[in-house]
Amino acid sequence: MSSEYELSEPDSDLDTRRSDSTGDEPRSAPADALAFEFHSIDEELGPDQRWSTWLDVERGSRGPEPRPSWVVTEQAAIDTELGILKTGKEADVFLLERAVDAIGDNPAKSSLLAAKRYRTEEHRSFHRSTSYVEGRRTRNSRDTRAMAKKTSHGRSVAAGQWAYAEWDALNRLWKAGVPVPYPVQVDGTELLMEFIDDGEGGAAPRLAQVRPSKELLGVYFEQLRDGMRELARAGLAHGDLSPYNVLAQAERIVMIDLPQVVDVVGNPQGMDFLMRDCHNMATWFTNRGLEIDEHELFADLLTMVF
Repeated sequence: MSSEYELSEPDSDLDTRRSDSTGDEPRSAPADALAFEFHSIDEELGPDQRWSTWLDVERGSRGPEPRPSWVVTEQAAIDTELGILKTGKEADVFLLERAVDAIGDNPAKSSLLAAKRYRTEEHRSFHRSTSYVEGRRTRNSRDTRAMAKKTSHGRSVAAGQWAYAEWDALNRLWKAGVPVPYPVQVDGTELLMEFIDDGEGGAAPRLAQVRPSKELLGVYFEQLRDGMRELARAGLAHGDLSPYNVLAQAERIVMIDLPQVVDVVGNPQGMDFLMRDCHNMATWFTNRGLEIDEHELFADLLTMVF
């Protein structure tokens, strides 16, 4: 091929002679006119690390706006698994750090997330699933048949449905002002959400583990009732509400574990689930010294539903 297509080194003598004849200063080479500053990035990740999956999921699978300022959205961020927070029959919850180094004028950012990963093969151990999902339907008939036959594909579909059911519930309730963790993103059977800490770097305790003062007990109940009211206003019941599914973060409570959220009207057992939520919470508060009538609480919530 002809060499006329090849780039040659600049001729500095030619530039000098041209400037002598024109009276102009020698022109700088293009490379001198534009200066680029490169930052090397170490792409070697550890065994418990991965690149952020934020931009790998669809827009509808990312948290609702306005997003909290702590949410890390940079594609250069790295997810580092720090350990397991909880094991369960249907899912395990891991502690994850999503962080990005400072790049140019952009400062470093990091946040701790709770990564809830629903199981596939073992998911059939969620023994109450039939009652909770009455009224729910899947659009794909092949998936419906696979779930009915409990094939490997069917169990995988079921696990994904629970993840997306909790994702939808968290999005809806967060927007409604219910005290739930902020949902960051969902990807298959993995749900990333706000990590609720204890203010000292650890996980916030469950309500069942704390012994609040009488004053704080009243504060907790008011928050809980407000949250249950907002759920009821949306026509929903938690479905599995207990002191073990409520976190106590200083003077704030947060409801967790919402994959089984129940349509109070659409589910034939919706009223029973709502009553059970009331019974569980009223019993706990009463045992701690704050008299709560479960039937009054139930009647109050029904006024929100209808």
